[in-house]
Amino acid sequence: MSAFRPTALIVSGLSLLLVTGCAGSGLEQSLEADPQLQERPVFGDDIPETNTAATTDSDVTPPPDRSASVPTTGNAQTTGGTGALRIAQLREVPDDLRPFVQDWLALGLVEATQPAKVSDPDVQAGFEPNQPITRSEFAQWLLAANNAFYQDVPAQRIRPATASASPIFQDVPTSHPHFTAIQGLAEAGIIPSAKTGNATAVTFRPDAPLTRETLVLWKAPLDSRTTLPTATTEAVTAAWGFQDAAAIEPLALRAVLADHQIGDFSNIRRAFGYTTLFQPQQSVTQAEAAAAIWRFGNQTEGISAQDLLRQTSSPSGSPTSGQSTNSL
Repeated sequence: MSAFRPTALIVSGLSLLLVTGCAGSGLEQSLEADPQLQERPVFGDDIPETNTAATTDSDVTPPPDRSASVPTTGNAQTTGGTGALRIAQLREVPDDLRPFVQDWLALGLVEATQPAKVSDPDVQAGFEPNQPITRSEFAQWLLAANNAFYQDVPAQRIRPATASASPIFQDVPTSHPHFTAIQGLAEAGIIPSAKTGNATAVTFRPDAPLTRETLVLWKAPLDSRTTLPTATTEAVTAAWGFQDAAAIEPLALRAVLADHQIGDFSNIRRAFGYTTLFQPQQSVTQAEAAAAIWRFGNQTEGISAQDLLRQTSSPSGSPTSGQSTNSL
């Protein structure tokens, strides 16, 4: 052990001299730790996790939902809260009705038909696609849509009544928010009343849900622009194959038969799809009502909401209001 100690001291001294002599030289630099390797763990759980803050589910921007987009043509703009509201509304619409409702909303007619001042807050509830539409609401929509589609064809427009007109219906006074539309349609003979020979039609029932047969009864004359055909239950059954044709009121039978003559542009086909049960007293939803008034015209000539939007976005390359594009 005594012989080993001098030897160990000599080796230690030589090592100290070697390191001291290499100070500042390339060898010293080569012996320094790689800064890229400093504090870098080598194995397993010590590897730091990648920063996932930008890739968590809550932060990833989802792809745009094209199925419920809202056009920005026409009067409806999809900026801010209005756009988000429209997208949410469209997501509630059945797939087959969505294209028609989307065009209807893009026209901005829903907002245009809302009274500026009403005492009943429900009247200004806005568009609720799956809720029933009332008779007074549809009357307002129908007149507004007809006049918008035929804005350049005065002969096809319906004149709203004046606020001073004598009410035709006992339950629709001049103070009613939709008086001018209801009265105007009645005076034009579109809505049956005492003026059209229906002596018992003294009330309108403005807050009652619109029924399927009433929708067709009011809309068909604005498509054909002619006298409705004479119809029987047997004729409607033969044309449509409805199992419940006998439940349709006689006045509406004529409109239902006239609607069949429009072919693929039929309001019944567009709003309710293929069916062997018409269910004439079934309530109409707002989405179905929008689909029905998406187009006006007969089988060979008409105009749709899509046509009107094209005119608005490209006036020079679009047809004149009232001309047919015959497209669904």
